[in-house]
Amino acid sequence: MVHSLPFSIPLDHMLWLSGALLVAGFATGILAGLFGVGGGAIIVPVLYEVFGAVGVDDSERMHLAVGSALAIIVPTALRAFFAHRLRTKVDSSLLRRWALPVVAGVIFGTLLAAVSPDVVLKAAFVGFAALMSSKMLFAGSRWTLGDKLPGRAAMTAYGFGIGAASPLIGISGGGIATVVLTLYRVPIHDAIATSVGLGALIAVPGTIGYMLSGIPHLDNLPPLSIGYVSLPALVLVGGVATLVAPLGARLAHAFTRRQLEIGFGLFLLLMGLRFLAALILE
Repeated sequence: MVHSLPFSIPLDHMLWLSGALLVAGFATGILAGLFGVGGGAIIVPVLYEVFGAVGVDDSERMHLAVGSALAIIVPTALRAFFAHRLRTKVDSSLLRRWALPVVAGVIFGTLLAAVSPDVVLKAAFVGFAALMSSKMLFAGSRWTLGDKLPGRAAMTAYGFGIGAASPLIGISGGGIATVVLTLYRVPIHDAIATSVGLGALIAVPGTIGYMLSGIPHLDNLPPLSIGYVSLPALVLVGGVATLVAPLGARLAHAFTRRQLEIGFGLFLLLMGLRFLAALILE
């Protein structure tokens, strides 16, 4: 069933929705710079609500939110990465080692997301948030797997896993990569700076995959959508996020390691609870 879409929405309602997207863009840019994430963990819940308000069918809302989030992450992650590189150490060799397995993982995850029902994407997001927030809030530096990064095989597996998870959850992979690196005692400021560099590398193929997989469903999607990517969301959220991402990077260096861990953990916990509630109520 095709629902009525934005042309039937009152002007005041459209202004409210636009305002929500702009606020989401500001928060996304701050988070991208502050925690080394592309902001998908906040973009996805916000877009999910906005797309519901404009009448997008429930069976398509999560896919559209995730695809749009990945598109928004591309410019945001690039801006945050260059801002971090001016202030701290970025492990370029690690990014090169992860490039191929991460892209392979993204392709696999995008194909899996295309054939997965909406509830699978929500459950994946909840699982990600639970694992990451537990590590940051309750373990700090006590959860470790080693004093230095493991060998090629293990790092390849990590890269593939980060890439595969990202299209399912709608994140840049930076949050997962940050946790992986801190498990091997990489300082969190360095981990964040390196992880944010994965953002565009993951988001570009993920975005293309969601565009292509959404083409058969265009009749159920809002106007100005390219497959599962909403151009209005990309412009409003992505534009603001890209502008403020350097501010988040500067803020990151005003906090201690433990303050960053606690802030990141609380943020992930809140987002996970939001989608857990949605799963329970369905």
